[in-house]
Amino acid sequence: MVSPDSPDSPDPRPADATGRVVSVNVGRRTPQPYTSADATAIDKHATASVEVRDPGPKHGGLGSGVVGDEIGDPRHHGGRLQAVYAYPREDQLWWAERIGRPIAAGEFGENLTIEGIDATHALVGEVWRIGTAVLRVEVPRIPCRTFAGHMDERGWVKRFTEAGRTGAYLSVTVPGRITTGDVVDVERPDHDIDLLTLFRAFTGDLDATRRVVEANVVDAEVQADLVDTLRRRAG
Repeated sequence: MVSPDSPDSPDPRPADATGRVVSVNVGRRTPQPYTSADATAIDKHATASVEVRDPGPKHGGLGSGVVGDEIGDPRHHGGRLQAVYAYPREDQLWWAERIGRPIAAGEFGENLTIEGIDATHALVGEVWRIGTAVLRVEVPRIPCRTFAGHMDERGWVKRFTEAGRTGAYLSVTVPGRITTGDVVDVERPDHDIDLLTLFRAFTGDLDATRRVVEANVVDAEVQADLVDTLRRRAG
């Protein structure tokens, strides 16, 4: 039986949902010792409001989709599909219980700390209307060595991967301003490919990969990468 707090539990949300922004966060580049990258901006701190925009491509674009937010490793972070990162406060509290210490809003590197929205089961292509901006759910977060070093928790990458509580990367379809306390209005598309399924596909689950490829609801770049994965691994 699936545990009640497992991300693999059935999604209880209605077709559309409403949440709230509890913190808006930006980061500045600082030196980091965790990887070959010179800097990181993972440690983000609260601000009253931000402007969001489409930053363009990962390579050669503006980096973050949040004006004033910096990217430490532009090879792996930022760009259109990772313009804004949102993480549920409920999931941070879940983690805090397990690691035995508080987790501050922004500590996971999220631009938007949200509540009332289940990012684990957010559907690819969900529309989030926040303030005057419109965002689109694109991909889950893949944990990396910088994240692990920042958290300073043994086995963090493995633990985060097993939990599947990844948060949501969003693109910006309509630029605008997002302010702490803003309502998050969610419109869900008519399919069942959620971020957890996509995350499992990204982390080696071929059944999940087939499901995502067959649904053909992810961004064209992501679709092409997953098709290539199936071709190489499944024959």
